Amino acid sequence: MSATTIEISTEATAVVATGPAAAKPSFLPLIMDVAVPLASYYLLKNGFGMSTVAALAWSSVVPAVRTLWSLVKERTFNGLAGLILLVNVVGLLLSLVAGDPRLMLAKDSGVSSVVGIGILLSVRLGRPMMTQGMKPFLIKGDAAKNAAWERLLAGSERFRQAERTFSLIWGAALLGECVLRVVGAYTLPVDTMVWLGTVVMVATIGLAILLSGRFAVVPMEKLLEQELAGRTR
Repeated sequence: MSATTIEISTEATAVVATGPAAAKPSFLPLIMDVAVPLASYYLLKNGFGMSTVAALAWSSVVPAVRTLWSLVKERTFNGLAGLILLVNVVGLLLSLVAGDPRLMLAKDSGVSSVVGIGILLSVRLGRPMMTQGMKPFLIKGDAAKNAAWERLLAGSERFRQAERTFSLIWGAALLGECVLRVVGAYTLPVDTMVWLGTVVMVATIGLAILLSGRFAVVPMEKLLEQELAGRTR
């Protein structure tokens, strides 16, 4: 399981209430779909000494149940729970790969590519996945902001474009990281790539944060403020 999975967020469409506790329901899916599988993986692997295969398998239980529940009970597809489940499956398959050191280095980029492709596909399908985690941080549990968000989502192409841009930047960044790490694994000395792979990952995440903030988060915040100001006049 790659550290890049930490950056992936889940659907935050819970009912938003007023008051100090309003933000809590919005983050519950984020905890269930990302934090629980990720934490259980590291706890089982590092805390209880399980093998990578066993830890990945057991940490897949919650996202598997969440995905099946949404399909059977709610007749919807839980995008992030499904993606986390897919990432774990890919991790299980990659853990079985053995070979020379360069192949072992290259396979670590497989998870990043799965996440990146999943994010880009979500944009293509009209449900940008990264927005699902960004929304709670922008509306902060405020009912008025949530209502403004929904109005803009329905009536503002600029808002929808910024929403898509956020996910596009993250998807492209993760795919780019994958390409760089694979190229580096087969062109640079193994000892160099061992530490450089982590540097590439951290730099990619930092760049994605900066670019998505500049070209998506800031415009969306301004549009939300304008929408709220227009309603209070």
